[in-house]
Formats: sequence, C-alpha cells, structure tokens
Amino acid sequence: MRWDRLFADLEAQLASDAQAALAGEIADRTRRERALVGLHDRLLAVTGRSDIAVCIAGLGVVQGSVADVGADWLLLRKAPDRDHLVPFAAVVWAHGLSGRITPPSVVARSFGVGAALRALSRDRVVVTVAAVDGSRHTGTIDAVGADAIDLAVHAADVPRRQQHVIDVRTMPFTAICAVIRG
Repeated sequence: MRWDRLFADLEAQLASDAQAALAGEIADRTRRERALVGLHDRLLAVTGRSDIAVCIAGLGVVQGSVADVGADWLLLRKAPDRDHLVPFAAVVWAHGLSGRITPPSVVARSFGVGAALRALSRDRVVVTVAAVDGSRHTGTIDAVGADAIDLAVHAADVPRRQQHVIDVRTMPFTAICAVIRG
C-alpha cells in the first residue's frame, strides 16, 4: 500500500513538473511573438476602429479612427472631413490598440511620409502643419524634399496665390508632428 502511494506521489510530481515546464515554454513563446509585433502592426490591427486616442508631440491628444497606416505614418480621422497625417516619430502614446500579437491581414501602404506629403503638395491642398514646438502653420505645401517641406503660409480661406502668401517656411520632417487637412 505504501508503495502505491509513493508511486502515485512520484507520478503527481512528474505531472506537475511537466505542467510547469509547459507553462514556462508558452510564456516564453508568447513574449517572443509579442516582441516581433511593432506599433505599425498594432495600428494596422485597429484600422477603422473609431475609439482610438493618440497623443501627438506638440499637439496633444487626438481621438478618432485609424484610417490608414504607412511605412512610417498613420492617418487619423477625427471627423469625416478632418484628417491628421502623423509621422510615427511624433506619437507619444496611443490608447485603444488591441493586444493582438499576430500581424493582421490588412496590407499597409509601403510608401513613407514624404510620399504622402508629396500627394498633398500635388493636390494643392490647404493644410495646417502642427510642429513639435506647439506652433501651427497654415498654407499649401509647395515642395517636398528628402527630409523637409516648403510651406507657403497663407490664410486657410484663400487659395495659394502669390498675393496671399505671407511667408515660405522650410520645415524638416522631424519638426512636423501632424499635417491636418480640413
């Protein structure tokens, strides 16, 4: 009888050790998988959700939905006619991202923030550029270089015409925290 209890105890200990080893391996694999998922993937996972809040350097908290995600930027839609193009470098924190650890099936735009800014320049859209120092500059993007834009500063309610341009400011991408359209 004592032998039966001894063997049963040994089997229970082996089962317990195996269970602990399995739990440790699962936790380790989960940490490894999570380490492969970046902010980019997590933003892609919530594309279209309307309850996202993003704190943007120099601008503050903006709530809305993630409308699009690119290689180094996100498009945050605050209202149907108010979009914020935000370089990842300007994101201070985000709230409402899923804890998802597998990359979503949604395909991100492969072009960088420079290409997105060039599209705004091409379309001659009046934008407000929020800078990391908290200042805001309204006008039309005249040119987009490798790492900076030329912004023709003018009132939001007038088209970009020479007589309306107050100043032309060159702003490096690193100084831009958001480009607001609408």
